[in-house]
This record gives sequence, C-alpha cells and structure tokens, in this order.
Amino acid sequence: METVYPDIIAVLNRYFDGLYLSDTNILATVFHPSAHYFCATDGKLLHLDMQQYFPVVDKRPSPASRDEVRRDRIVSLEIAGPVTAFARVECAIGPKFFTDFLSLVKLDGRWQIISKVFHYELHDA
Repeated sequence: METVYPDIIAVLNRYFDGLYLSDTNILATVFHPSAHYFCATDGKLLHLDMQQYFPVVDKRPSPASRDEVRRDRIVSLEIAGPVTAFARVECAIGPKFFTDFLSLVKLDGRWQIISKVFHYELHDA
C-alpha cells in the first residue's frame, strides 16, 4: 500500500497547482468527470458537479496573478484499500482559508478526486 502514496501526493500537488493558477485544464486531470463539490459554510448546501464548478474557477482571478503566497499543504492521507483514499488538505485563495476533505478513487490506472467537501474561514489576505 505504501507505494500508492507518491501517486496520490502527485495528484494533490496538481490539485494545488490548478487552484493556485485557476487552471481548469489541470483540475480536469485530477477530478473524476463525475466528481462532486460540496460546502455548507454559509449555512446552506452548495453542491456542484464539475460542469458547474469549472466555470466558477475560470472566472476567478488566480492567486498566482495576484502574487499571493501559496499556502497549501497536505494535512493527512489515509488509504482504505488499493483503489480508495481520503486526504485532508488546506489552501488559501485571497482572504479565504480552506480545509478540504478529498475522497479519491483509482480508476483507469490513475488516482482521481471523486468528491470535495470543504469549509472555509475568512482571514486577512
């Protein structure tokens, strides 16, 4: 099982790159096409599929274009079996500091994020 960690870490690093650059081409390589995105921070459920989520990212000025310092890290990674994993990661975009719970599956020979559930807090930029 330990041999899967580098592959999953590579996916998570591409995930961070995609967010930092607001690049949906990169994000499309890490999210499964049927993945879902959830948040309830504002007291109501936000639920998007990838066709709804990627245009949001495309419209957003990237943290890289604003010269923001990258603040992303992998907090924990759990392997449930040869094709299932869970990662807790943190990152920041503007004044929002995110904690993401990412469920990953290995399909077609590669690890992909199948769901993202997150919370954010506002911090000084």
